[in-house]
Amino acid sequence: MLSPNLAQQLKSAGLEWQLNNNDFFHIPDRGFDDKVFVVTDMTVLVEELHGNLAVTFHGIVEWALDHVLVNELVWLPSESQLREELEKNLVGEPEPSLTLISTADGYRCEICFKEKFLAFEGFGVSDVYATALLYVLKNK
Repeated sequence: MLSPNLAQQLKSAGLEWQLNNNDFFHIPDRGFDDKVFVVTDMTVLVEELHGNLAVTFHGIVEWALDHVLVNELVWLPSESQLREELEKNLVGEPEPSLTLISTADGYRCEICFKEKFLAFEGFGVSDVYATALLYVLKNK
């Protein structure tokens, strides 16, 4: 999963989020730094009941945080969402404009952007897609 730090950089660079079910997000500056949330139409919790772990379903969550505005959240896009956003931002570039290659140390994402061949390397696919997308968003 993409780190909240890299996701925040994408948000700051202009990546817009259209909320969908099963999207992951982070709530910064609220004491939830180690938590990842998911958009869902049902609250599902893992709780201990009578000494056993159980998945429980709740209509509402009764906790101190009543609401958070979407613009305060940081979207943690999945690998496929990052690739889709990158492809959208590369429309009009010469073919092939996006290639993913497995390397000995992880992955390399190669793009053609503004007539330049660029490569981004990292351990995870999400990281290399996010780094390439961040470059594109900052250099549009």
